[in-house]
Amino acid sequence: MIFTYRSPLYLFFLCILLQSSAQAQRKISELALVYDYSVTIEGGNKLEGVGNASHTIYIKGNKSRSEMTNALFSSTSIFDSNTGLGVILKEVSGQKLLIRMNPDNWTEKNRMYDGIVFKNTGETKVIAGYNCVRATGQTVTGATVSVYYTRELVPENRTYDPIFKTLDGLPLEYELTNGNVKILYRFSKMSLNPVPASKFDIPTSGYREMNYEESKKMNIGG
Repeated sequence: MIFTYRSPLYLFFLCILLQSSAQAQRKISELALVYDYSVTIEGGNKLEGVGNASHTIYIKGNKSRSEMTNALFSSTSIFDSNTGLGVILKEVSGQKLLIRMNPDNWTEKNRMYDGIVFKNTGETKVIAGYNCVRATGQTVTGATVSVYYTRELVPENRTYDPIFKTLDGLPLEYELTNGNVKILYRFSKMSLNPVPASKFDIPTSGYREMNYEESKKMNIGG
């Protein structure tokens, strides 16, 4: 059977293809995703003291929040991709610090992740019911990234995590290797329900405030 691009039959099949594509890939504007993570050094020994470790990502439109917690420390980054402004909240030696960052500061802090090119390996895995493919990439400093990601969910905000700005999907499991240190992040839970706007509020008290340059002098800007 032959039909032209203007025929009703062609338009019918085109609609079917578009619907299938839409069903296979869902763009999301809000997300809460929790990973459990572990740190190992060369030889497979886990880093002592890093217990109950979790990494939580929140996305709401152009805003994102990243929380890293374990038995030794906690660190939270809040970023607005519209303004380019960011804030880091840290607890260091009993002190609660708030580090304000302008767009240049944010770019400098995350420069090591610029230009990562992810290449699919063909390996696949199902994680939390989502079909995932494994891809690998390398930072400008030589650290390697191995990630299982799903194309079924694609964050509209691609700046929520500097590592995955160029990834065409959502990472559900990944490993960062830098020298003899490996950090493995495994999927724990996820919610696609609306994220409270309060998650992106900046504290107005209880923290010692400083700018990014001051934090670098204290070696706590990361």
